[in-house]
Amino acid sequence: MFADLELDDELCRAVAEMGFTQATSIQALVIPDAMEGHDILASAPTGTGKTAAFLLPICQYLLDNPKRTEGSTRALVLVPTRELANQVGEQARAIMKYTDLTCGVITGGINYGTDRETLEMRPDVLIATPGRLFEHIEKETCDCRDIESLVLDEADRMLDMGFSSIVYQIAGEARWRKQSMLFSATLSSRGVRNFAAELLTDPKEFNATPSRKEKAKTIQWYHLCDDLAHKEALLEHHLNHSVESCIVFVKTRERLHALKDKLMNKYPLVYLQGEMPQDKRNAALAKFKSGEAKILLSTDVAARGIDVPNVSHVINYDMPRGADVYLHRIGRTGRAGAKGTAISLIEAHDFMWVGKVERYTKESFKARVIEGLKPKNKAPSLVKKKKPKSKVKRKSKQSSPKKRNKK
Repeated sequence: MFADLELDDELCRAVAEMGFTQATSIQALVIPDAMEGHDILASAPTGTGKTAAFLLPICQYLLDNPKRTEGSTRALVLVPTRELANQVGEQARAIMKYTDLTCGVITGGINYGTDRETLEMRPDVLIATPGRLFEHIEKETCDCRDIESLVLDEADRMLDMGFSSIVYQIAGEARWRKQSMLFSATLSSRGVRNFAAELLTDPKEFNATPSRKEKAKTIQWYHLCDDLAHKEALLEHHLNHSVESCIVFVKTRERLHALKDKLMNKYPLVYLQGEMPQDKRNAALAKFKSGEAKILLSTDVAARGIDVPNVSHVINYDMPRGADVYLHRIGRTGRAGAKGTAISLIEAHDFMWVGKVERYTKESFKARVIEGLKPKNKAPSLVKKKKPKSKVKRKSKQSSPKKRNKK
């Protein structure tokens, strides 16, 4: 129970209202040590309550230690994407509901006037994307010297997006902080370890193994596709059957728009892509979350950070650039113990991903066929044929006669 974690009644009341009765594995591990002020280095699968694991101890600290000076932001949460920033902001406001604590969000894609209004409010907790926040630091419209708690959420993603130098500079601005927490999907990469070594002091390290109840119950399979027309037919079959709420991942903006044009007159859908105005992003997500649109087409901009409850299916129309991205994609369904389905549509040139996904997830990744849509071609072999050795006659080594030394 959350009450056993010695959280204030106001926080427990808000968490109960959010539908959380029992702390998840990552929350039970992190919260006690975080509340004692230790730096935290933690990893947990997506959808297991990681956000509350750092927001609850931050809020508890702020309640236990009221600010001395009026108008200072005391906790900073850095996240890699706009969507994740807004999602964390929503959860922070829900957790703070019965307290006097305040929260603000600043991200790219929003006009600077809105940012200035947020920063002038001096919220207790600020959630920000690194690039936009650093712009404000350089313009001296944001001061991080009063930051007491710094959180890096999805640190591995920030590294992938090239934010490492900016994050180091922001951390330098907040050098007088009392606590730092770093959360990542994996702690094994050299980049994440370097982050931790530079930014954390004697951290408590946690690799959370979720309970059976928390684990994603996602069924995975793939369809072998003969060509693009066959792939489109398979996609529409699934969209017409059993799909309640579905995210379809496409690898490029060009392919996304081509697919959108083919589907938009048949299905209620919205889409997300890179370099999309923030108001359009928010509107698309709002329609998808409310159920007004049951299909979300997306490039990998939405592979992390979007927490939409009850997504029944994830369909990989195109396979991603890496097995880790595949795992993040399918993590959009089967969240918090709910059931989900992940389907991949694989053409011959992408068949190598079958073995890669199996090795990375350590789960079987099998083919299924649909009556009337069976592939005409067989799956390519994953075993490379050895080239026959060319018969080359070896020249016999003839020893050259040694010259005798003349005395």
